[in-house]
Amino acid sequence: MSKKNSLGKSHGFDCQIQGTLFFEIARIIDYHRPQAFLLENVKNLFSHDKGRTFQTIIDVLENQLGYQVQYRIINAKSYVPQNRERIYIVGFKEENEFIFDNLNIPDIKNGPLLSSVLHPEDGSEDNEDPFTQGELATVNPKYTISNKLWSYLKSYAEKHRIKGNGFGYGLFTKNDCARTLSARYYKDGSEVLIFQGSEKNPRRLTPRECARLMGFDEFRKKDFIIPVSDTQSYKQFGNSVVVPVIEEIAKNMLPYLSSLSLSEENTKLPLCA
Repeated sequence: MSKKNSLGKSHGFDCQIQGTLFFEIARIIDYHRPQAFLLENVKNLFSHDKGRTFQTIIDVLENQLGYQVQYRIINAKSYVPQNRERIYIVGFKEENEFIFDNLNIPDIKNGPLLSSVLHPEDGSEDNEDPFTQGELATVNPKYTISNKLWSYLKSYAEKHRIKGNGFGYGLFTKNDCARTLSARYYKDGSEVLIFQGSEKNPRRLTPRECARLMGFDEFRKKDFIIPVSDTQSYKQFGNSVVVPVIEEIAKNMLPYLSSLSLSEENTKLPLCA
């Protein structure tokens, strides 16, 4: 890239996808020159604009920034009870024998169920206000959706069912695996509603359950502090990476980082975005 600078030419990512988040990521990688990086994005990135967007990204990382790049689509439901496919991109500054396809991902058929992240509501879990209340630590009634919202969601789903569309709420029990949690969850919770019996409206997940669903809490633990409002919690967890997936990939990257020269002044830890 220094050669392009000397010639007064635009960098590849500067002229092709300027203004996108990737432009900023590429700029940061170029500035810090980490020994390795790990990037995550939605699965559709792979096919966006008939694959041209993804190919531009790979071209920038390999040919403009000079990294050895591999990528893989992984479904987080192997680690958490959530159907969440994402594309992960790994880059190393120096060549090594890391092979992304050799990463041993557990069979998604044996993945955990929602029972592992939901509040048990039987007294076996300590009460955590404002998410739960009472001796049995039952879920706060404020997470049960209103009659008005429940009627709207059912009507909306029926309208699209008649049209042959797949739009609608997602209703789950403790024995299911949830849909993908998104940053819009704070709006109505419709993508992941928890069944509470035929005589009661379903409820949203609590922020604590969302933390568990993204792998922050190792399910029933409460080590991860949630200091913000429910709205901010839903936005942040919906935008987050799934911690156990990142942990597994990073664990497999680490031996190849250790084999690199540690005497370089610009040695950096992996960048994850």
